[in-house]
Amino acid sequence: MNRHLWLRSVNSPLRMTGSKKNLPKCSELIGKQNLVSKNKQITVKRQCELLQINRTSFYYKPAEPTVEEIEREELIKSRLDFWHTKMCYLGVRRLVQKLKEEDVIVTGRKLIKRYMDEMGIYAVYPKPNLSKRNHKHKIFPYLLRNISIIKPNQVWAIDITYIKMGKSHMYLTAIIDWYSRFIVGWELSDSLDTAPVLVAVKRAVTMYGKPEIINSDQGSQFTSDDYVAYLLGEEIRQSMDGKARWVDNVIIERWFRSLKCDNIYINEYSSPRELRQGIASYICEYNTGRPHQSLGYKYPVQVYNANIAA
Repeated sequence: MNRHLWLRSVNSPLRMTGSKKNLPKCSELIGKQNLVSKNKQITVKRQCELLQINRTSFYYKPAEPTVEEIEREELIKSRLDFWHTKMCYLGVRRLVQKLKEEDVIVTGRKLIKRYMDEMGIYAVYPKPNLSKRNHKHKIFPYLLRNISIIKPNQVWAIDITYIKMGKSHMYLTAIIDWYSRFIVGWELSDSLDTAPVLVAVKRAVTMYGKPEIINSDQGSQFTSDDYVAYLLGEEIRQSMDGKARWVDNVIIERWFRSLKCDNIYINEYSSPRELRQGIASYICEYNTGRPHQSLGYKYPVQVYNANIAA
């Protein structure tokens, strides 16, 4: 490129982004790639040189996963969910071995660890630093230690779980009343965002009133600004699982296990609509037609309504 062509490019959008010495202040690689464009004033090669990026990164387009790759990922995740629900104490290494021996699926530890992170699951057993604090997040104290839960709407427990669905998956947010075991709210979503969590909580509050405390783990959904601000505005105290306290949210974890073993695994729902209807039916049956030994063989709805009215 000749000198005159370069001088004419000084007013181009690329030049206006800042001088070369300010490039470290620019966004990361993807942001720099977005600054590159095909025009007649300055070549792509020269733009990449100025932005200090490899020219191949501009032309590279990641390959879309094949149908076989997608199906394999969903199969592995579904089996991880099954074994984690059945044996929640299994870690990455033992899950890799379980998949190899029981399901004839050969894979590596790194892949299984990544899938477990995406699904939000981890080995459940007492160990130090289980809830090691992330100082970038707001962490709230565990408020349930040494307190007596004697009435409905005193404590709710909330959590999210992975649900297998045909060749895909969904995430279920559920809220249970600690005292009566009554499911007060739930929401189904295809992502692990904060939005479905807030939908479930707001709907539960609208239908059944405000609890005194909501307990959760230290997931990013429960430390987000929107979630924290909503509970604060409603004057609901926020509690989080404590350090080395894997049983703090065990009530909702046990319910997830019952849901999957009694309903999800035996029905194999193939669409979000079918899955939503199946979960709704199960929750209705659980709340109104399933006696609990811990409740004196009463139904959760009976215990909840009787004590709310009292």
